[in-house]
Amino acid sequence: MVKEAQARIKLNKLLEESGWRFFDDGKLKANIVLEPKVKLTHAAINALGENFETSSNGFIDFLLLDEASFPLLVLEAKAEDKNPLIGKEQARKYAKSQNCRFIILSNGNLHYFWDLEQGNPHIITRFPTPESIKSYRRFQPNPQKLITELFGRDYIALTQMPGYASEAGWKNEAERDAFGRKNRLRFMRDYQKRAVQSIQDAVADGQSRFLFEMATGTGKTLTAAAVIKLFLRTGNARRVLFLVDRLELEDQANKAFVAYLKNDYTSVIYKERRDEWRKAEIVVTTVQSLLFNDKYKRLFSPTDFDLVISDEAHRSIGGNARAVFEYFVGYKLGLTATPRDYLKKYDASKPTTRDPREQERRLLLDTYRTFGCDSGQPTFRYSLLDGVRDGFLISPVVVDARTEITTQLLSDKGYAVAAPNEVGDTAEETFFQRDFEKTFFSEATNRIFCETFLKNALCDPISHEMGKSIIFAVSQNHAAKITQLLNELSNTIYPGKYQSDFAVQVTSLIPNAQQYTINFTNNNLLGAANFLDAYKTSKARVCVTVGMMTTGYDCPDILNLALMRPIFSPSEFVQIKGRGTRKHEFTEQLFDKELKVEIGRQEKTRYKFFDFFAVCEYFEEEFDYDEVLKLPRPGEQGKEGPLPPPPLDQYTYTGADTVKLFAEQVVGAQGMKIDRMFFEGFENTVKADPILQQQVENEQWDQAIDYVSTHLLDKPADFYTLDKLRRAAGVDRRLTLREILEKVFGLIPYFKAKDELLDDEFQKFLLDASTEEIDKQADKIVAMKYFFKAYATDGRLRDIIDKKQLTELNVNSTFGMSDFKAVPKEWRDRIPEYVKDYVPLNQFMT
Repeated sequence: MVKEAQARIKLNKLLEESGWRFFDDGKLKANIVLEPKVKLTHAAINALGENFETSSNGFIDFLLLDEASFPLLVLEAKAEDKNPLIGKEQARKYAKSQNCRFIILSNGNLHYFWDLEQGNPHIITRFPTPESIKSYRRFQPNPQKLITELFGRDYIALTQMPGYASEAGWKNEAERDAFGRKNRLRFMRDYQKRAVQSIQDAVADGQSRFLFEMATGTGKTLTAAAVIKLFLRTGNARRVLFLVDRLELEDQANKAFVAYLKNDYTSVIYKERRDEWRKAEIVVTTVQSLLFNDKYKRLFSPTDFDLVISDEAHRSIGGNARAVFEYFVGYKLGLTATPRDYLKKYDASKPTTRDPREQERRLLLDTYRTFGCDSGQPTFRYSLLDGVRDGFLISPVVVDARTEITTQLLSDKGYAVAAPNEVGDTAEETFFQRDFEKTFFSEATNRIFCETFLKNALCDPISHEMGKSIIFAVSQNHAAKITQLLNELSNTIYPGKYQSDFAVQVTSLIPNAQQYTINFTNNNLLGAANFLDAYKTSKARVCVTVGMMTTGYDCPDILNLALMRPIFSPSEFVQIKGRGTRKHEFTEQLFDKELKVEIGRQEKTRYKFFDFFAVCEYFEEEFDYDEVLKLPRPGEQGKEGPLPPPPLDQYTYTGADTVKLFAEQVVGAQGMKIDRMFFEGFENTVKADPILQQQVENEQWDQAIDYVSTHLLDKPADFYTLDKLRRAAGVDRRLTLREILEKVFGLIPYFKAKDELLDDEFQKFLLDASTEEIDKQADKIVAMKYFFKAYATDGRLRDIIDKKQLTELNVNSTFGMSDFKAVPKEWRDRIPEYVKDYVPLNQFMT
């Protein structure tokens, strides 16, 4: 009875959080009916043809009503120690007796949503809102229409210009190409059509999850647009969510969908249409913005989207980001350029959980598992080799240019582990940069990198200046050094031509960095022509970045890529290499007709891939190693002196210390008045800053955090410090600066307490597991949650579990041996593994 009561209390709270009402509120009627008021009669039970027990089993636990007070959804409640699925058939009969299509099965900790017209129960972490269920009820999908939909190569073009085939410019074969370019008509290639047809075949086989493995440059976005049209046109989706993992990709994807589908469907970026997104059929957003503070639960209901597409799926659903993807009910499509079999030279049979290669392997396997491709075969595959063979892509010329120092470091350990920063972004901190840079990034090594690159890079075939290039550095600090060196050296090669505009640092802390990437693609970064006025090409020739231009960045006239850092992630390697594989016709940028005729076609047939760390060799790819440069060792030929030993960078305090003041004071949840006033003063200061307002509005969190740290914290006027702000907030855990800014600007309603945050993390953990795994242990969820929370917050328990010193649990007061034994065996290692990999433990510190 106690466990049933606890489950009921939790269910009441979940219902109210999702907008369901137990009582009239003066404006709206109550829309929850409890079991005393709804009892199935014997006649109703007998009419269903089943013999039910006629006591408590004859009652519906919760009946949720629509706006006209008609039955809408049956909620079947079970005790906390019961599997919610045991009430499945019972709830089905209840729902049919009330003419309800929808069911929720819950024990207060684990919840399933079941649409009786669409397959099996689906795990959810939040109850759907009345509005979303009302909309979802009108949704009547017909998979057969999707399966039989006919489409040709002009499937997208027919949306762009329905009558294109009757236009004179199209009928005249000599004008057809120019007509298509002028109207930007997009026609699908054969392999893109096969990709869409593979979804039709999969749906015919009863599948609802699909994975496209398509090489960079093969048109994943166009193919995704065709899939979106297929689902919307056949009525098998009302609204589509397109998830990306970079802000710049958000804008890029939305512009593509507008260009392809605007005549039939509306596409919006969520943050630009926060109040009007429901009017659009396609909503584009970054997974990071939804994941932070579990914003996806507050913004959307599980039934708001019928098709969720994850672009660069290996990244955008990695780790606990998968919780966002799994939150929604409906069809799921993943897009990836990373082949599952890319991890060569790594023995997965001898993994260590902290090895970054093992984490990468698990991430790739999880990607395939998430999309129902456990066998390792995606729904559709089109590789780089396929694209090169068919003439759509080009392979690189690898310039193997390792130095003595970099060769030595290739065997060193420790610097390839991702190190997330405060805002959870690992892209800008790929390595333990302090150790890495002080080991070898001396002036001599950096100079060799830059000189080799400038001497051997491909030149632009029209202007004959150095071709557009991207260099990938270790860190923001390293990017700044490389940029400075390139500008100094270029001034020697091209005196007076660039004025320090030759190379540009494009990293997240640089203001307007995202716009720089767009300008570089559009050939107007710091100017549009420098050598030939009639030729539009970016004045800036090199972008030096860390991680901003890796995933999905489209700049087809790139001629040179350079890895000035090692890479051990196959997905990152594939993405970087893919920046150069697109074909390009350079004369399209030339506006002098006579010169265009004189020069003739100048197609991109190759690009150079400068590899200073033998990354290509590491991955054993069959590239064209037809240009291998032997570099001078640092110090040879008198060019550079010997490298100095790396600085120790260590500081040891040897003086005495003592406690000067010790006092304890218990402060309530609201904090002390002086603390509240302190926080309010900070709020007013932050809100009044126009630069910070713009950064937050554009979700430029790296820049915003850096701005606050530089301009507002630790200043004499008010002496705001992060520690003081944390104390003033009166929360029982550590807050990040981003959380504080989101609260100040009203993006989150309040700071979540430690236990609420732990509940959220546990729900993400449940979504990371397969439904089958959870189904088997659904009655053990309470024990698993207790273990999860204890392990995440108790350092001593973590030490006991990690060292396998389980006998110490017999004298451990917070989590004992009986608690441990209550956890299913297969989850005793899995829970700690997940917590260590995906849960930021710092947030639970006080």
